[in-house]
Amino acid sequence: MKVSKNYNNKELTMTVEGRVDTITSKDLDKEINAELGNFDSLIMDFTDLEYISSAGLRVLITTQKKLKAENIPLVIKNVNDTVNEIFRMSGFNKILKIE
Repeated sequence: MKVSKNYNNKELTMTVEGRVDTITSKDLDKEINAELGNFDSLIMDFTDLEYISSAGLRVLITTQKKLKAENIPLVIKNVNDTVNEIFRMSGFNKILKIE
């Protein structure tokens, strides 16, 4: 997994590439937590995300809860068919904002 960060004023776009699984989900969580307090909007760009496991989904829902408490929007963009099917089967497509 590779994470790239790009700020546009106070909007952070995190581009996630590869696989988010049991091992790499911890790294994704650390990457997100390292930026908390630095942005007022978070976009997760999944253009090059190949796979996300339940551990990765847990990171996303935990992040959404933290940000919602601060009234900070989380948007997930550019989801491929494979990852979109994982979101749909888990019901996360109804919980997360996916564009």
